[in-house]
Amino acid sequence: MTDTLQTRELTEAELRELAEHAGRELEDAPAQEILRWAVRTFGSEFCVTSSMEDAVVAHLAARAMPGVDVVFLDTGYHFPETIGTRDAVEAVMDVNVITLTPRQSVAEQDAEYGPRLHDRDPDLCCSLRKVKPLEDGLRPYTAWATGLRRDESPTRANTPVVGWDEKRRKVKVSPIARWTQDDVDAYVAEHGVLTNPLLMDGYPSVGCAPCTRRVLEGEDARAGRWAGRGKTECGLHG
Repeated sequence: MTDTLQTRELTEAELRELAEHAGRELEDAPAQEILRWAVRTFGSEFCVTSSMEDAVVAHLAARAMPGVDVVFLDTGYHFPETIGTRDAVEAVMDVNVITLTPRQSVAEQDAEYGPRLHDRDPDLCCSLRKVKPLEDGLRPYTAWATGLRRDESPTRANTPVVGWDEKRRKVKVSPIARWTQDDVDAYVAEHGVLTNPLLMDGYPSVGCAPCTRRVLEGEDARAGRWAGRGKTECGLHG
């Protein structure tokens, strides 16, 4: 496929076509092969994003590209365990962790919008503390990887392994889109991958502390996010 130097010269329409073609070609490919394609195609203009729920995609990407950039959003509302997972990943894995922060601190946001914006207008809070910082942080890259999986929720059921990010005009790679939770658990066990301690404490999906609760028996993995608020996504993925 297209090499890195050529990719930098592609138009937006050509990048979109490249992404859609790769999504079809790589649909049944192993995660490692999908990431090797991304590294071959985009080189240093490719990064991984991580919520530090676990380091599975970062670990996979580091095998394809040692020293790969791993972008983390520090919203100011994370559990201490999440920050600890980020620090551990940075210390022990062959990756370059880049921490993005919102324009305003939590105190500055409270002063402008009032305290506990996440309760009154969670969409705006996510926009200010997640969506906009990621948009700014991804500007140096042509492609980014996520840990989205189709089995996580109905809103993610059609996630392509490679697709076009319409919002950011970038190629979006989801190498473990076809994985199940059992696949993730097996990879973690086989490779000793770091995971957030909260995963063992009733939080199968870890977000900001004010908007995340433990999941009850029989609920899907993301039921603890924005529970009771009619909200299922923060806006990073649609």
